[in-house]
Amino acid sequence: MAREKGRKLIAQNRKARHDYTIEDVYEAGIVLQGTEVKSLRAGHATLVDGYADVKDGEVWLHAVHIPEYTQGTWTNHEPRRKRKLLMHRNEIAKLVGKTKEGGFTLVPLSMYFKDGYAKVEIALARGRKAYDKRQAIAERDAKRESDRAIGRRAKGFTD
Repeated sequence: MAREKGRKLIAQNRKARHDYTIEDVYEAGIVLQGTEVKSLRAGHATLVDGYADVKDGEVWLHAVHIPEYTQGTWTNHEPRRKRKLLMHRNEIAKLVGKTKEGGFTLVPLSMYFKDGYAKVEIALARGRKAYDKRQAIAERDAKRESDRAIGRRAKGFTD
């Protein structure tokens, strides 16, 4: 059977972009068990509570929920176990330096299959305060309204 090509999205953490200011984004492979892969291929995963940390030169993904595979037997996996992420050593060194700097955390943004391999996109992020969230929403709404006005003007409508 030929290996699949392209990128197939499994899960996305939209709340992370609202709650955090994203500084840098990294792609990492995930060490998975067999039933976890089958559950992911069925499109089941939740990243909302997930976070990553660096311990002893290795990056670990915590609190990501991959439900048990329904056709699995006694070999099924634990849904919220910690999973090792596969990254280059120099990327891990950058993450260690930034997270020790303070105020930064590692948050999973999305999980997907890329050319048949399970990948997770993690972000180096800084938490937002409530007023920052309101300001970001106001900026997004203002940009959307200006784009609408430009579109109406281009189509010949006048207010």
